[in-house]
Parts: sequence; C-alpha cells; structure tokens
Amino acid sequence: MTTIAEFLANEHRGCDEGFTAAEEAAQAGDPARCRADFQRFQAAMERHFQKEETMLFPAFEQATGNAMGPTRVMRLEHQQMRETFAEIDGVLANGDLEEFLGQAETLLILMQQHNIKEEQILYPMCDRFLGDAVETVIQAMRNLPGG
Repeated sequence: MTTIAEFLANEHRGCDEGFTAAEEAAQAGDPARCRADFQRFQAAMERHFQKEETMLFPAFEQATGNAMGPTRVMRLEHQQMRETFAEIDGVLANGDLEEFLGQAETLLILMQQHNIKEEQILYPMCDRFLGDAVETVIQAMRNLPGG
C-alpha cells in the first residue's frame, strides 16, 4: 500500500526536477527555455497544491476536527509560494535571468522548508489519522485533472 507520505514526497521530487531545469536554463543564458521550464514547474506545483488543498487537507481536518493546525500553515505557505511565482513570472517576462536566479534562490528556500514540514510532520500525521481512508484519498488526488 502506498502512503500519503510516499505519494506526495514523490511529487515533491518531480517538482524539484522541473525547478532545477528552469535554473539550469537561466544559468545557460537561455531565457525562452527558462520561462518554458518555469511555467511547467509552476503548473506542476499548482496541481500538487490543488491535491493537498482540495483532497488531503479537508480529509485530515475532518479526521482530526482541527482546521487551524498544520493545514492552515501549509495553505499560508502555498499562498506565499504563489506570490513568489507571480513575481518570478514578471521577472521572466522581462527576460532578466540574473533577477530570476535571485528570486529562484528565495523560492528554493521556501520550498525546502515547506517540504520538510510536510514530509516529516504533516504527511506522516495524515497517514496515521486517515488510517484506512489513505488509499481513498490518494485515489481522489490521482483522479484530479493532471493527477
């Protein structure tokens, strides 16, 4: 049986690879490829956020009776990353790869801190509290568009 921790940590790795591709394109001085890679990365991150926000977090909140705990913090961090994505989109629209690399460093720190909290704390909690419903929640996340 796949756990939520395994399923979503795997998605983190896939998103990280997309982010790395965008950084490598910027370092190679290829603004068109950087922008395309970043847009793919951003779309993957948004799909990942949607899985958590529409399926996982509500299931966890219902199981625990708590909507003000770790899921609230994760939603706030998702919003912070979305705001950074928007800033980076503007930088890339201007073709400023140096500024992109600076913003990318900030985003990388946000993502690393966020992923550690999810992978080491929230996902294991979800696996524990959801118990027999884990497979149903994973299937629901897979069934989302782009899942």
